[in-house]
Amino acid sequence: MTMRKPGRLLSAAAAVALIAAACAGQGGPAQSAAATPPIATSSGQSSAPSTAASSTAAFDWKKYSGTEITFLANQHPWTDGMTPLVAQFTQETGIKVNVQPFAEDLYFDKMSLAIKAPTGTADVYFLPDGTSYDQFLAGNIEPLTPYLNDPAKTAADYNLKDFPAGFLGSMYPPGDPTAQLHGIPISFETYILFYNKDLVAKYLGGTLPTTMDELTAAAAKISKDGAKDGVAGAVMRGVRSADSIMDTVSGVVYDSWGDKPAPAPYGLWFDGAWTTPRLTDPLICGGIANYAKMVAAGPSNKFALDWPDATAIFSQGKAAFYIDASLFGPSFEDATKSQVAGKVGYAPLPPASAGGQSYTGNWTWSLAIPKNAKNKDAGWYFIQWMTNKANTAKIGASTGGAPRLSSYSDPTYTGALAPGYVAAVNTAMQTTRSTSILKGGWSGPATAIVDGMLAIANGGDATSSCAKANDALLAAANK
Repeated sequence: MTMRKPGRLLSAAAAVALIAAACAGQGGPAQSAAATPPIATSSGQSSAPSTAASSTAAFDWKKYSGTEITFLANQHPWTDGMTPLVAQFTQETGIKVNVQPFAEDLYFDKMSLAIKAPTGTADVYFLPDGTSYDQFLAGNIEPLTPYLNDPAKTAADYNLKDFPAGFLGSMYPPGDPTAQLHGIPISFETYILFYNKDLVAKYLGGTLPTTMDELTAAAAKISKDGAKDGVAGAVMRGVRSADSIMDTVSGVVYDSWGDKPAPAPYGLWFDGAWTTPRLTDPLICGGIANYAKMVAAGPSNKFALDWPDATAIFSQGKAAFYIDASLFGPSFEDATKSQVAGKVGYAPLPPASAGGQSYTGNWTWSLAIPKNAKNKDAGWYFIQWMTNKANTAKIGASTGGAPRLSSYSDPTYTGALAPGYVAAVNTAMQTTRSTSILKGGWSGPATAIVDGMLAIANGGDATSSCAKANDALLAAANK
């Protein structure tokens, strides 16, 4: 089962104003970003979705005219960006939409009740990464593959391959050739490097590190040289909290792990079974150590910092580097709230080796259909219309996290954001994997990983710290 994290981030544009960020865990399906996961047919055969095929007949958008659907929504910038389009959707389809938005904490309770109710009360709902697997196991979520494979239900130009494969993690059962997709992404965060251009110029002569080793060394140098100026080399989430920091830790470790397999449900931290943790693998331990080194280069209160504090410190111009959720980027450019507006650089995580490929993790919000929905077909029309290419770009301008690759060449989207931000996120999103956890009771095991990282950040030997954490992870995962 998965672990839900409270307070999953609302969005990039609202990251400082509404400041509600989040983290889940790790370990999505190991698929290359260039390939779209296979779509299983109802007969169990794996095939590409029929939406990729051409169709001679015009798609009937009026097929469910007169239907009314209920959309259970989180109060999120995606919802804000979607709302002005509802009238157009109704005009083009004849489907009336009853939008029911709730504040995030309340939303999770409403969602849980709605999808478990004997009689359906919602036809479409916000699906947070890390909960879909639980819902699949409980039989509460509708598979979307049959809709995607039906040319009478999905327009031929929908193009699922426009979403990076790493965003399509809700393929269940995990690893099964008959796995089906259960959510369509609407917004995401991936983990990138933010840097203060002025501080890089002052302390590094304007030379940006090109590998992770160079980055950790540069952060340590600035931490030492900038102490007299009240400047930290880096600012990171360093608090001892499995819920808060596992996403960013996972993103950095994925950069070290590269393109090697990390298939669900065991993911990044286990080698094919819950009884074989792999924190002692040199690449996994090296990634944990890289995160720890960035924490160690932080300010004096580095081990008390969660994302709101870290984001505030970077916004005040008091740290040179910050690795965290991409959706913080637009808030740094808001001069009414940020002292570093116009001074921030954006980059994918530096690769493990010079000239190598950068890798990281992601966390997504998606749209899904409850198994108990009364109007599933009309609900699917709503999902595919709101997540088509044009509308993904339009709504994405409100979130800073458009999940379609095509949005990153669409002026509607790119014109609303800093060019450097768009370029960095576009690069990072193509080699990400989900950081969600497909195991129940994950808090204890995750804490073992966090404790290993913190031991290194406090000056402990990486090899011995990872070995000790590996033993703790094994014990916690098999209680």
